[in-house]
Amino acid sequence: MSNTDAISASTNSVGWRRFLQKPVLIIFFLGFSGGLPYPLVYATLTAWLADAEIQRSTISTFAWLGFAYSFKFLWSPLVDTLSLPFLSRWLGRRRAWLFVSQIALCVSLFALAGLDPAREMGLFALIAVSVAFLSATQDIVIDAYRIESAEQELQGVLAASYQYGYRVAVVMASAGALYIAEFGSWSMAYQVMAASMGVGIVATIMCHEPDVRAGSFSQLSGSFFKQAGQWLIISVVEPFTDFVNRYNRWAFVLFAFIASFYISDRVLGILANPFYLDIGFSKVQIAAIAKLYGFWVSLFGIVAGAAAIVKFGLPRCIVSATFFIVSTNLFFAALAIAGPRMELLVLTISFDNFALSFGSTIMIVFMSSLVNMKFTATQYALLSSISTFFGKFLAGFSGDIQLTLGWLNFFFYAAATGIPAIVLSILVVRRYSQIVVNHD
Repeated sequence: MSNTDAISASTNSVGWRRFLQKPVLIIFFLGFSGGLPYPLVYATLTAWLADAEIQRSTISTFAWLGFAYSFKFLWSPLVDTLSLPFLSRWLGRRRAWLFVSQIALCVSLFALAGLDPAREMGLFALIAVSVAFLSATQDIVIDAYRIESAEQELQGVLAASYQYGYRVAVVMASAGALYIAEFGSWSMAYQVMAASMGVGIVATIMCHEPDVRAGSFSQLSGSFFKQAGQWLIISVVEPFTDFVNRYNRWAFVLFAFIASFYISDRVLGILANPFYLDIGFSKVQIAAIAKLYGFWVSLFGIVAGAAAIVKFGLPRCIVSATFFIVSTNLFFAALAIAGPRMELLVLTISFDNFALSFGSTIMIVFMSSLVNMKFTATQYALLSSISTFFGKFLAGFSGDIQLTLGWLNFFFYAAATGIPAIVLSILVVRRYSQIVVNHD
């Protein structure tokens, strides 16, 4: 059975009772812990900076914090093989890394809450970088824990549970933070978010270490440099060469499609909150519509994506998902023309959140269908990193481009950055059976 078939079968056989099993509930709370820091160094942070009257060109450079997520595959082998002194004996390797990253995130967010970006931008940016790095490290461990903590037939349920926990955290760290900032302060908002990391810490203490023996330096032989070379080849080089050898020239087509899939969304997303504020919406309106209402739409998008895969098959969904994500920019263009009209904001948020959650579900299943089970965690981390890199890179220039083009032309530009993804999606789908199924 292929990876895609296994995921579809798991989706078809899922009952609600399975979501109440302890491993699934643990993953939900770990998903919450994984989702909480991301908005705090992305969309929510840009709203804080806009409120502090930081230049828009400076605000958009904070999109480069996302490089921590794009390059996490570089240190994921270290997380996979190194034991932490004392803690690993008490908690186990996975839980020790989770515990350390979560405690460090809590401390870093409290430190960020105590700063004024208008006066202390250098230190503010440095701590924001540490939050992004720690958040990406936590993601590495959660992904590994999810894969190792339950049998194969439960993986589809665990993936769904993780996404739901992640989405709840995103709402809290975006809409919740905006509400607190509106009626209190940004400092108070980030303090509350820092305290909320306690959810993940408690989940880590309560969960069980997976019964999987991971590789370690002790399994290598020779001098330190020889061991380091052996470890580098086994942990980093082999997963990449395996992927290229299995798909041959199509490997680079797959890399290009995955790299381009989210570009148009990332280019726009970094300036979404500044755009809402700039055209006249209040933080409360943004929290209520763009965050809370958008959350419920995104849950529907996740379900719709899973159902579409079962009913129509993954290949048919790939092109539609790509087109949906790119076309959301046109709704923002309409909003830029019409101004702060609530009904148009609702329509824009509806389509944007549905498209992104629908597309994300499709992309997760698509990337999962590509990996070799021998290198699941490493290859998935590599593909996940590729999917974020170019979008984050281009998003760093969004502020300068918007100042040059204005809001309306900026959204047309953002849509244009998604055209390569649409073309590549058609090419991938036309050769899907040759590219993926024959190499499964």
